[in-house]
Amino acid sequence: MKPSFFQDHTWAAEAMLVVVTFFWGITFTLVKDAIAQVDLFAFLGQRFTLSALLLLPFCLYRRQGFSRDIFWKGGVLGLLLFGGYAFQTMGLLFTTASNTGFVTGLNVILVPVLGGLFFGRPLGFKLGISVALAGAGLFFLCTDGTMAVNKGDLIVILCAVSIALHIIYTARFVQNCDAYWLTAVQIGMVALCSNMCAWTRGYEVVFWEPDILWAMVICVVFATVFAFLVQTSMQRYTSPVKTALIFCLEPVFGAVYAHVFAHERLGKWGWLGALFIFGAMVLAEWPQRRARGSS
Repeated sequence: MKPSFFQDHTWAAEAMLVVVTFFWGITFTLVKDAIAQVDLFAFLGQRFTLSALLLLPFCLYRRQGFSRDIFWKGGVLGLLLFGGYAFQTMGLLFTTASNTGFVTGLNVILVPVLGGLFFGRPLGFKLGISVALAGAGLFFLCTDGTMAVNKGDLIVILCAVSIALHIIYTARFVQNCDAYWLTAVQIGMVALCSNMCAWTRGYEVVFWEPDILWAMVICVVFATVFAFLVQTSMQRYTSPVKTALIFCLEPVFGAVYAHVFAHERLGKWGWLGALFIFGAMVLAEWPQRRARGSS
């Protein structure tokens, strides 16, 4: 589709981000099962190395877009993304797939806070209510109505900070950068950092493990190449706060997948939290009433 389509139809760009969120949500359980068999940084290294190799031919075929500016901006995004995935994956070692998804979703609160702190962006009343509603939903989903926090959840909070900054800076950088190269560079940076961590800890960075093949295929093709290319492209047409609100659906998708396929229980408070998050989505997209006399 031509870029003008998404400029004129913001809902379409946001719908694409929902699809991205679905793929990220279903990978929580897949990744948790995979890192029970291989080192977490070795898994991340192979996932992002294969993703970069898959995306690179498309970038080269286009024969345009790469610059020194994209190199350093993609590097910054890659470091933030590595922080998000590293802390999220480490958290999975100590908590459930559902909890990991829920705490990661706290970036919906951090995005407007950090955006206002660093760039002075006003939130607005309607989006403010949406963020508060989503935050309440995440509380119910994460804590099941009680304030119980474990070590894994605390680690994943660092992931939420990294992801919030990644959303904010993606929105700023993509305005004057080629989306393909910006995505490829940040994926390559994640691959480099992950492989270095695995290698320094004595793990193989090139390996074959057939038991995680399905998880690797889903993570590489859908949850990395497709997902980050779409996120980078579509953030041109919506705000960081709306992006963070959409990404709140990630823990919902993750919880439903874990409930159906991994038999992780989602109680009444969890379902109430999911309802709050969906309510926040609806409110954020609800058309504003035009002022009387406006054209």
